[in-house]
Amino acid sequence: MSGSSDAPEVEPGAASVEPGRSVHLLSEMLRVRRFEERCVELYSHQAIRGFLHLAIGEEACCVGVMQALDPEDAVVATYREHGHALARGISMRAALAELEGRVEGCSRGRGGSMHLFDAATRFFGGNAIVAGGLPLAVGLALADHLSGRHRVTACFFGDGAVAEGEFHEAMNLAALWHLPVLFCCENNLYAMGTALEFTESETDLSLKAASYRMASWHVDGMDVLAVSEAAREAADAVRAGGGPHFLEMRTYRFRSHSMYDPDRYRDKAEIDRWRSRDPIDQLRVQLVARGVLTDADVERMESAIADEVLDAVDFAAGGTDEPVADLGRFVTSTPGGAT
Repeated sequence: MSGSSDAPEVEPGAASVEPGRSVHLLSEMLRVRRFEERCVELYSHQAIRGFLHLAIGEEACCVGVMQALDPEDAVVATYREHGHALARGISMRAALAELEGRVEGCSRGRGGSMHLFDAATRFFGGNAIVAGGLPLAVGLALADHLSGRHRVTACFFGDGAVAEGEFHEAMNLAALWHLPVLFCCENNLYAMGTALEFTESETDLSLKAASYRMASWHVDGMDVLAVSEAAREAADAVRAGGGPHFLEMRTYRFRSHSMYDPDRYRDKAEIDRWRSRDPIDQLRVQLVARGVLTDADVERMESAIADEVLDAVDFAAGGTDEPVADLGRFVTSTPGGAT
């Protein structure tokens, strides 16, 4: 069984983006990719346990959107959120320590892979519940709206969330109340192992959002420059009082849904077609061809990222487990004594 097997056409965009910013986008995508590749190794050695959902192939989405956000904006993500956390400014050390359950992790080791959280960067977490972040984003945006703050709440979710009731409730309330939310749908064509065409009668998800009378459009989620430009346009409009906006980023995950997934629901040829449009390779080739970077520059970039990853690995390995005496911390007792 396979879903939509044709990669979306490359949309025009972003050749005008300044060289320095393009190099930054490449570096950020490489950081996310190399971090998650190392997570695969650590998982195989049981340094990381539990669920692990990777976004290898989807890096253009998180990296592109984050460029449009200000420090005071809020970010709500899904359980596939390592890249979002890194691109938002959470350190590799804090992220990897969290994945390994260390107290030094951004959620004190209590959240793990699906629950990265960092108040300092206003990263309000991964969420293990499909569509669970959508109502939270609406609440954050409502608070900003009522307080007169010109902030944006960026809410990331996958195409599978569109089938949930929370999606429609969130879309409706955000539109009714004219809330400053940027809805970022990472449409990778599969809700776990079920193709989009078998879960949605209308597979153009931007049309669903448009039915709630909000500005919405789709963008090539394998082109970080196109995502960056679209996100900037949408975020600026939201910040200026334009109400909620919706971006459908058409992307693809190269690996299975999770480390436990045998990935038998997709044709290898389909995966290979999408791999040919790897967002990192596309941008690297473009920048080298334009003379913005040399192969030696890319090698130096890779070397610096490798050092950062190794430093995070050493930091997490040397971290501490939560003392048993602290396991009751943050647990509130009721007047009757029950917890």
